[in-house]
Amino acid sequence: MRKRSKARTFVSYLFLILLAYIMIYPLLWMLGAAFKTNAEIFGTISLLPKEPVYNAWADGWRGSGQYTFGRFLANSFLMVIPTVLFTVVSSVLVGYGFARFRFPFKKLLFMLMLSTMMLPGTVVIIPRYIFFRKLGWLDSYLPFIVPAALATYTFFNFMTVQFFRGLPLELDESAKLDGCGSFLILTRILLPLCTSMIFSIIVFQFVWRWNDFLNVLIYISSVAKYPVALGLRMTMDISTDFDWNRIMAMSIISILPPVLVFFSAQQYFVQGIATTGMKD
Repeated sequence: MRKRSKARTFVSYLFLILLAYIMIYPLLWMLGAAFKTNAEIFGTISLLPKEPVYNAWADGWRGSGQYTFGRFLANSFLMVIPTVLFTVVSSVLVGYGFARFRFPFKKLLFMLMLSTMMLPGTVVIIPRYIFFRKLGWLDSYLPFIVPAALATYTFFNFMTVQFFRGLPLELDESAKLDGCGSFLILTRILLPLCTSMIFSIIVFQFVWRWNDFLNVLIYISSVAKYPVALGLRMTMDISTDFDWNRIMAMSIISILPPVLVFFSAQQYFVQGIATTGMKD
């Protein structure tokens, strides 16, 4: 029995190692391609370069135009960080309101909010563009930051509502007996219990906004304000003959922030997904 158990454990670990290798192989190949020439990139699938080249990182960071890759990286942070922070604040407030308060047309408003999740994003592209153009927000990060401050991301609103509903109402009642108002109940009693939910919002929103290509392509027109996604694409549009190792090197740098955010919040993120908005 022990031998069978050890054999099963060995096979299980071997399968997981092979599966993990298959999943991370594209990333490993991209890392190796940053040190290869174009001929070697398209001529072999091996991970290690035969004749390594080391100038791709410096050349890629320097860029080929007026702006360096560091400018695009800074633009992404300027767009993403305020969007994430405002999303957390607005979603928490909306979720707290729907979960803990009674007000007229509450069910109707909640249903209308959820109905926006069923609407395809392509349907609202043109109306949203016209609306932002009339407000004079085009070629700026306001189309991303202001909607986040107004709790327009229904997915996160629904997540916070479900999480707050999972917290016992006795916590609020006990706090009211001690003289706490609604704001103190939220900030001192409930928010410390919402760590996993908040980190889940941060991870999702950071990754989604960091990798967003279509929306920034629609609203941002100045090269000086391009985020990483458009910066990489612009590098490929400079000419038909360019060094792919520079693209691979800058792609690795561009994925580092979301990867670091995920692994920094991994414990709370996995907890929030596993509990699906319920607290023990």
